[in-house]
Order: sequence, then C-alpha cells, then structure tokens
Amino acid sequence: MAWFKREKKPIEQPTPPDERRVRTEGLWIKCDSCRAIVWKKDLENNWQVCPKCQHHFKLGATRRLELLFDGGWLEQDAHLTSTDPLGFVDTKPYVTRLKEAQKKLGMGDAIITAEGFLNSRPLICCSMEFGFIGGSMGAVVGEKVTRAIELAMEKKLPLVIVSCSGGARMMEGTISLMQLAKVSAALARLDEARVPYISVLTDPTTGGVTASYAMLGDLNIAEPGALIGFAGPRVIEQTIRQKLPEGFQTAEFLLQHGFLDAVVPRKDLKTYIANALDLFLA
Repeated sequence: MAWFKREKKPIEQPTPPDERRVRTEGLWIKCDSCRAIVWKKDLENNWQVCPKCQHHFKLGATRRLELLFDGGWLEQDAHLTSTDPLGFVDTKPYVTRLKEAQKKLGMGDAIITAEGFLNSRPLICCSMEFGFIGGSMGAVVGEKVTRAIELAMEKKLPLVIVSCSGGARMMEGTISLMQLAKVSAALARLDEARVPYISVLTDPTTGGVTASYAMLGDLNIAEPGALIGFAGPRVIEQTIRQKLPEGFQTAEFLLQHGFLDAVVPRKDLKTYIANALDLFLA
C-alpha cells in the first residue's frame, strides 16, 4: 500500500475591507435623485441618465456632440483661449484655474463649436462644458458663440446651442458681461437672415447665459429636471421678500409658465431636434 502525504493548502485570508474598497472605487455611483447605487458603465452607456429613475446627470461637451451628431464633426475656433485681462486672484490666480481646466479637459475654454450632421442634415452646434470653471461665459465663450452664429448665417445652416453654465465668468469682470450684448446682437442678425436657432437648456443654465442666448432660440427646449434661472432662489427670496413656489426654476415649472417650448428626455433629443428642423426648413 502506497502512502502519500497530503499537502496542506495555505488558508486563504479574507480580503481586507480597505483593499476591496480600492478595487471597486469609482465603479459605482449613487443617483442624486433616487439614491440607488448604479454601475457606472451602465450610466455611461445610457448617456448619463439613471436607469432606475431617469434622473439626468451632467453630460460633457464632447459626449453631447456624440449624442447629437451622426458621426464625427469639424471643430471650429479650437485655438481660442482666454487671457487674464484683470490679473484676477481669489483663492488662486485665474491663470492657474485656466491651465488646470485646460489640462484636465483638453479644451481651450468652456465650449466646443462644431460643424457636423444630425440625421444627415448639416448644422452648427455649440456644446458647453460645465467642468471648465462651471461652464462660465468669458470673452472666449462669447466670441466662439458669435463666430458660430456668423458661420451659420454664412452657410445658411441651422444652429443648435446646448447650454450648461453657471453664468458670466466673474474673473473677467465687465468683459464677460459684454458678451451678453454681443451674442444677442448676433442672434438678431441670424433671425433677420431667417436661419433657425434651437436652444437646448440643461442642468444648470443660469446667470448671464440664461439672460442671453439660452432663452433667445426660435425653439427653447430643456432636459427633465434642469435648473434654469438667472439669480439663485435665496437671492430672489431676499429681494422680493416672498417664499418661492415648490419646484421653482426647474424645467417643468418653466414649461408650465410659458418660458419653454418643451421638456425633452435626453434619449429623444436628437429625434426631437431633427423633427423640429424638418418643420423649420420645410
């Protein structure tokens, strides 16, 4: 009879909690609305919309163009970058904020202007990036939007602007406020040229952007639940000394009170815009 000695297998030690946390960190995200834990890949595949409750998370400028355009696009004025006209410093120098945002996002400023095709129809689209200093509008954002409007007039192509912004960029002072008038004047010329302009308001659209091109579309549409307004609720309450109604400054509230033409879920946005352009250009 042959004898053999069974080798003792090493006892597997349980994975420390900290190590398990490191392995899964960044793979899940908690929905801001329903508080459900969502697999991040599922969220990305669903265009940053919660599959449980349909809450719309912010969508980056490049991903927005991927959503709307049929394929690739030709970017316009990518070389434009902001300067520091006031030598502005708060908790850090403005030039430092610019360099950090440019390095992190690979963008010159808080907006991408592009020419491409939506359902085989050529158009100009501007897409704002909230991650770039809160999507604020400084001289470069105002200039790129104005040039996009002028290009739409020159080529007789419809214009779509997707807004996602905290408003005018305070680091550029009066220069940023001047963009409201400049862009609004350009849109007036676009209207005279009878070139359609569709404004898409996403969460958030506030301040000087709301007070200019975001609310000047031939068609103003918004995503569900988007925060839209000029000043914040606290400032308004202190000014008028009244309690604001429930849901004030949401897309649904504005639609109910006549400030918007439609609230459109993100998955339906491309089709809705395509159908609208068919009516405009029929």
